[in-house]
Formats: sequence, structure tokens, C-alpha cells
Amino acid sequence: MELAHYSDYAVRLVNTEEPARGKDALTSAETARALFGASLQDARRVTDADVTRFRNVRARLRAIFEAADSGDHFLAVDLLNSLLMEFPVSPQISGHETPGPDGEPNWHMHLADHPSNASAGYAAIASMGLAFHLTSYGADRLGLCQAPPCRNAYLDTSTNRSRRYCSDRCATRANVAAYRARKREEALGSGNSGRTARASQDARAASEV
Repeated sequence: MELAHYSDYAVRLVNTEEPARGKDALTSAETARALFGASLQDARRVTDADVTRFRNVRARLRAIFEAADSGDHFLAVDLLNSLLMEFPVSPQISGHETPGPDGEPNWHMHLADHPSNASAGYAAIASMGLAFHLTSYGADRLGLCQAPPCRNAYLDTSTNRSRRYCSDRCATRANVAAYRARKREEALGSGNSGRTARASQDARAASEV
């Protein structure tokens, strides 16, 4: 089943908060509804009471990314399994999309949740999607951005497992910072070399006196 794309739900929710910057975009039912994207039917079920529940699920999802990013894959799996047990879903065949040339529906697998509220439904889909991604690509494909102070979550789908940043913007910012740091070190090294050379010259001059 190609259901790993549901893992984007997890990333979307985790990244509504930037702990290092003290920012939280999940402040109202309206912002919670935006998490559902094009799924307007699910978004309409969101109430003010869901905001706190969304935040609680977000903290648990971030803990999974933190564990995976630190290399503790067993903890990441345990935390994810806990969510899967608390928010179960059922795979079902769906054909509600536009029929193909032969008039047949575009049959595909769909995750059907049976939630008591909108946040529970979102948690179920996000957790199952993350589980499919983890088992398909590996726990080391769940990461947190390495460009301080950003710690946004991301899913690494690169062929060589090389992704380290949540976006091109953060990658560019990190590369610029690294370049400037190298230049400072080179300048400092050049200054030290100059001082060493002058000290040697002074020592030779003193010995000749």
C-alpha cells in the first residue's frame, strides 16, 4: 500500500511549533483546520477544544523525530507504536476519484479512521503514515533540521540518506554560516602565522645583539 505520503500530516503538525524561537502557529481552531489541507470535510469538524489536543499529539510526534534524529531508533518505534495503539485506523478500498477512460473508478487504498474528534482523526492518519514511512525507508529517515535555531521535522527521501535540513532556505543559511566560519578561522590563522613570524624575527635580532 502506498500510504507513506500520509506521513506529511505528521511533519505538518510538528512544524507548527518552533521551540528554539518560542513560536507556536497552532493558536486557534482556524489554524488547526489548515492542517487538513484539501480535506475540507475533516477540517470542518475542528472545534476550539481540539487545539489543546492537537498540541498534545504534536509533542508526542516531535518526540519520535527527536529520538530518530538522535539515533535511538528503538525509542522512536516504541513512541510511534504507542500512538498507533491509541489512535487506530482501518485500511479500506476507495474509488471516489474521477473514473478512468474505461469508466471504472480509480480504486486505491485509503486510511479510514473512526475518531471521536477531529484531532484524534488527524493523529490516527499522521501516525499510520509515519509508520509506513519508517518501515519503508528506515528510522534514520526521520530527522530534525540541523540549521540552528531551526529544528523543523523532515522526511529524508534522498537516495544517499544525505538530507540534513528541512528546506533549501535552511540549507543555504547553514552553508553561508559555515563559509563565514571558515573565513574567520583562516583570517585568525593568518594573523597567528604573522605574529609567529614576527616573534621569530625579533628573537633572531635579539641574539645578534
